[in-house]
Amino acid sequence: METSRPRALAALSALVLAAALPAAAQTVFHDAAGSLGVDYRRTPSPAREAALEALRQLPAFTMQHMAATPLKPGGAPGVALVDVDVDGDLDVYVTNGPGADNPLYLNLLAETGAFALQRTVSGAEATAQDSSGVCFGDVDNDGDPDLYVLGTEEPNRFFVNRGNGTFDDRTAASGLGGGALGSSSCSLGDVDNDGLLDVVVANTWSDWTNMEPIFLVPFARSQHNQLFLNRGGNVFEEVAAEAGLHDQRGFSPAGLDGSPTITWAIALVDLDLDGDVDLVTADDQGAIPEAALGGMDRGLIHVFENDGAGRFTDVTDAAGTGLPGGWMGLSFGDLDADGSLDLFATNVGAYLQPKMGMPVHVPELNSRWFFGTPGGAFVDSRSGGLEATPFGWGTSMADFDNDGDTDVVFFGGLDAGVWVDASNPGVLLVNDGAGNLAYEPDGFLTDYRRHIVHGSAAGDLDRDGFVDVVTVSAFDAPPPAPVVSYGLSYGSPFDAEAALLPTFAPNAAGEMVFTGLRYAEGSVQVQLNAAGGPGSVAVRTVGSAGLLARGAVNRDGIGAVVGFDPRPGRRVMRPVVGGASYASQDDLEGVFGLGGARRGTVEVLWPGGVRNRLYGVEAGERIVFPEIPCSYDVPWPIEDYQRCLRRSLDGLEAAGVLSAAEAARFRRGAVSAYFSVPGR
Repeated sequence: METSRPRALAALSALVLAAALPAAAQTVFHDAAGSLGVDYRRTPSPAREAALEALRQLPAFTMQHMAATPLKPGGAPGVALVDVDVDGDLDVYVTNGPGADNPLYLNLLAETGAFALQRTVSGAEATAQDSSGVCFGDVDNDGDPDLYVLGTEEPNRFFVNRGNGTFDDRTAASGLGGGALGSSSCSLGDVDNDGLLDVVVANTWSDWTNMEPIFLVPFARSQHNQLFLNRGGNVFEEVAAEAGLHDQRGFSPAGLDGSPTITWAIALVDLDLDGDVDLVTADDQGAIPEAALGGMDRGLIHVFENDGAGRFTDVTDAAGTGLPGGWMGLSFGDLDADGSLDLFATNVGAYLQPKMGMPVHVPELNSRWFFGTPGGAFVDSRSGGLEATPFGWGTSMADFDNDGDTDVVFFGGLDAGVWVDASNPGVLLVNDGAGNLAYEPDGFLTDYRRHIVHGSAAGDLDRDGFVDVVTVSAFDAPPPAPVVSYGLSYGSPFDAEAALLPTFAPNAAGEMVFTGLRYAEGSVQVQLNAAGGPGSVAVRTVGSAGLLARGAVNRDGIGAVVGFDPRPGRRVMRPVVGGASYASQDDLEGVFGLGGARRGTVEVLWPGGVRNRLYGVEAGERIVFPEIPCSYDVPWPIEDYQRCLRRSLDGLEAAGVLSAAEAARFRRGAVSAYFSVPGR
């Protein structure tokens, strides 16, 4: 049973927010996992749990034992919101530990008319695997999503959809096993624009039974990230070195270029809006002091620019993201609606390391957002007015209150050996429309300090037009486990809630000894969005590779950037990303709030640079938006443009992607878009 959140702070913050936000912006999430019968329990990782138990039995635990503490003994779970059976609603896939199934919960909304989740046999259980991250996409362009599941210090698994939401394990034939690496997160995207989805994998270090790479050896055991190029027929080739991914730059002091680091999150996303996916990684500084404090800068947000053919160049310095931090998760959108993509990155937070007496600059530990600029660089928000933030792993951007701008959620906690960081109460950051994010303390009724969350993903599970959130914890700390305040004061709204769980506590001699506190297995929280107010529209992209002669985009449209204008001059954007957050993936469909508007305009920038537009999308519509390989902004005669439209839309109608009425609607929108270009 959940405990209530601190009410005094919540009441004060709610009064402040009420003065700044419209009434429709109030968003409250409630956990429906219990009522839905979601029975997930995270199985610990045996070797790491045994290493932790050995530390519990020591006569005294000292700071010298920190490096011997295992990483994530409860596991490193992720979650994917994916329509595996292609029935129009979202299913939930969660990774688990060895000896336990990775469960797939089928959504029965399409079958029964009522939202319900039901555990099913999928063929993608990966029972023997110590699973970590997961990502998905239509790898073979056959109309259904395939799953890629990472292993912790063991090969990854590739599951091909049979077309009915069950899967075959094609790992051996695919070349996607990847070796026995410390893999954390993955992302799919078409790096060379050949119409086929490729895969990138974030790696960390060898042997998670200790955290020496966090404390003592910055690079010696770290592992390079991987890029698997899709050669067709579900066969892949690892090409990270040739593609430039090993040539990481931006480190300080000089001389560290090309070093492998600790990467927790990775994403393929068209950051510079040039029609190809770039690469972003979130890397961990760990407990190594930053260069300004006499150490080194190894934990950076790396940005790799794609040349359009799958060759990447590290432009971290020019991008302005080469800032040291314990970067953990990534999400993307246009927070200030200025036409450039922004990014949000979770961080280790301002409470854990200062409490341990480590030399740190607190602002560098904060989760925060970076505003994109037309030139491709980013401007650090410095966390706005939040002053200090809690620990973060998983994160998503979406318009959670449907007021026409993009909000942020993030979650996280960490077993740090001497205690568990439980500083994150479940964070909803509400946008004021100008890119200023404010903490909504009543956003989650769940006390997330008792759920040490790793993976999180967002999507509209119950199809009510509001985006929901699913989280998965590595372990839980239900009552009577004590939640102890950090007692640190930064003038932050998180100060009163930031807490720890005392695994060890001082005895009469001042030595740290095991408290006897053992935690419960991790769980899944299905957070349904109970916001009221404005409506929304939903957009699902469909690439036409294999459907049309000129079709160039993978079937899911991963890599596209969808823009929505609920009001003229007020466009928000959402990239279609095949895995980001931490170890997790959001729904590919975008839900866009209307605010006070009744309709809006949708524009899609496809991989390769084609632009399509559709006008007059009404509240409540769920649009299937196909790639029409006829860009309205190309300087070509209207006759050629209309000929391209006719052939493409007839082909999409014949393929069953569009009805005759939908094809006619897209034709009208395309012609209007053509004449919207100045000078025509």
